[in-house]
Amino acid sequence: MSLRGPQNYSDPRLGDLADVLTARPFEPHPLLKGAHAQTVAGWAWPRPWRLKVLRTPTVDDERLFEVELGVRLLARCRWQEDRSSRPALVLVHGLGGSDASPYVMGTAEKAYRAGMNVVRLNQRNCGGTEHLTPTLYHSGLSGDLRGVVAELLDRDSLPGILVCGFSMGGNLVLKMAGELGNEECPGLIGVCAISPPVDLSETARHIERPSNRLYQWRFVKGLKRMMVRKKELYPKLYDLRDLERIHTIRQFDELYTAPHGGFSDAEDYYATSSSLPLLAKIRLPTLILHAQDDPLVPLAPFLRPEASDNPNVLLAIPPHGGHVGFVSGEGKVGRFWAEGIIAEFCNALLGPLAS
Repeated sequence: MSLRGPQNYSDPRLGDLADVLTARPFEPHPLLKGAHAQTVAGWAWPRPWRLKVLRTPTVDDERLFEVELGVRLLARCRWQEDRSSRPALVLVHGLGGSDASPYVMGTAEKAYRAGMNVVRLNQRNCGGTEHLTPTLYHSGLSGDLRGVVAELLDRDSLPGILVCGFSMGGNLVLKMAGELGNEECPGLIGVCAISPPVDLSETARHIERPSNRLYQWRFVKGLKRMMVRKKELYPKLYDLRDLERIHTIRQFDELYTAPHGGFSDAEDYYATSSSLPLLAKIRLPTLILHAQDDPLVPLAPFLRPEASDNPNVLLAIPPHGGHVGFVSGEGKVGRFWAEGIIAEFCNALLGPLAS
């Protein structure tokens, strides 16, 4: 396990977590040592028995958060019986995902069993919510997440909140934390990011490699389907005449994300929305997990000083794990190593909660 950074963490609890990571490094499943195998297994590994607690039909509470005028986000919440005395973990999915993504569901189960409230948030248009906003989602909408956190603290009187994002959601989480900087946000205890694309331009370029063509095809296919649904709901807002000419994420961002998000072009969107320049400003206890062999998100940005020299950030970059994969041979933290480490992160900052 490689832990980068000053290692004289400003919060001693990060030091304790670093010790846990050193003692429990990621060891890939013996049949899944490759980056692509890890990435696919993280999504496809069958685990219905692990999600039983989250399939109880009467327990999840659907909640709408109005983050700006005319923009609502749907979350599915699992509350402890003594909700107001328990902290909450807010989970944010990646590109093309939703509150039902396997990594979100798996992490939610662990957090709920540990005694936390759990909020599984859908970004704009995700999880079948295209009708809740005329706008599109993108990697710079950290204000949405900040609005959700503020409402949970104010309306629900929760004692504390941690936020964890996966892939694109990880960039959002880190961007929010960096934008807060020294600003007081009582109740926001810490943030965690798994495989975050902190440099969006480099990530878009990385995904265009021939070895990633299937991932690119899947992402673009999902984005095109979203645009068809948006056109049906808001026919005057969206022009689909050039939709079939799009074959890459960058092309989609150039044609749709940038103009509809208020950016001059895709590069402007990437530069404005990447969390990398903001990592040095983070003052909350923060954990970043990123595999060195991630096939979608390049390693190089994490080696820059702004990513590795902040004493408030614990950056763990194991050699293997793929993109939001980290499927192990069980080991000390279970089959899904990153989910276990997120639970350890919560324990480090909050202490054991389960009764």
